[in-house]
Amino acid sequence: MKTVMMMAITADGKIAKNDKHFPDWTSKEDKKLFAKISKKHGVVMMGAKTFATFPAPLPGRLNVVFTLEKNPPKVEGVKWVTGEPEPVLKELEAMGCKSALLGGGAYLNTLFLKRGLIDEIILTVAPKIFGKGLSLFNEDFDINLKLLGMEKINENTITLRYKVTY
Repeated sequence: MKTVMMMAITADGKIAKNDKHFPDWTSKEDKKLFAKISKKHGVVMMGAKTFATFPAPLPGRLNVVFTLEKNPPKVEGVKWVTGEPEPVLKELEAMGCKSALLGGGAYLNTLFLKRGLIDEIILTVAPKIFGKGLSLFNEDFDINLKLLGMEKINENTITLRYKVTY
């Protein structure tokens, strides 16, 4: 099953100022692109902290939320999961999913990359600088990427698409 990580970052590579920072700093074009691509995949995987930054489950797609909670609340459109990502990906594949979008945060991005589970990375680079904050990953890596494409989505924002080469 193909896994594509998609994140908005600042020009200095941050995804948020802290783990409670609502992602309201990205452009409307970025939000539209995320909606379009995530609906194409039909599945968005994220950590519970990232899920908490959204006002509601993302409509029109399965929200797969990794959590440590033993009894998470029942929410329509949300599949709560615990544990390692490999069984989750196998279960999604058994459900007929061909691909899934990984939408963060840093801990989950790190877990997937460390295990070689990210096939592509899509980054929207916003014209912002946070200085301090959360990075895409929270561990050291030395992984090469191959540029598949880039697009200017508004006057000041670009999207980069990479293939991960492990």
